[in-house]
Amino acid sequence: MASMLASRFATSLTAKPHPSTTPQLIGRIALGAALLFAGISHLTFARQDFQAQVPDWVPADKDFVVIASGIVEITLGGALIVLGRRRIPVGWVVAAFFVAVFPGNISQYVTRTDAFGLDTDTARGIRLVFQPLLVLWALWSTGAIRALRRK
Repeated sequence: MASMLASRFATSLTAKPHPSTTPQLIGRIALGAALLFAGISHLTFARQDFQAQVPDWVPADKDFVVIASGIVEITLGGALIVLGRRRIPVGWVVAAFFVAVFPGNISQYVTRTDAFGLDTDTARGIRLVFQPLLVLWALWSTGAIRALRRK
């Protein structure tokens, strides 16, 4: 089963994508714009809030992590918008990025760190629910899910 899934995944990275539907195109561009905005905010007005979210166990300077993740978000947001022909691999990378930063969101919840107006356990818990939705958004809007289902 795992080898079949790995084979389908590899095929999905190189397969010619089906044309996007209008909702997928809008979703991909909206997600790209959101990532661009988030990345720019990492580097400018929300830098301290993002630093507060970096868990203490991360073995790097918090400001470096915020700057690096901001640059990654800007890059991924731009890629979602302009690399339509490569949208499937970009979708997988964006989904992986959302998975990679999820421990920071969990840490914010567990340590009860206030940032971005998330000053209650309920607010921080609701945010946790949205991270898997971002993963699904990236995979759906880029056609990565559909490509994975194809043989």
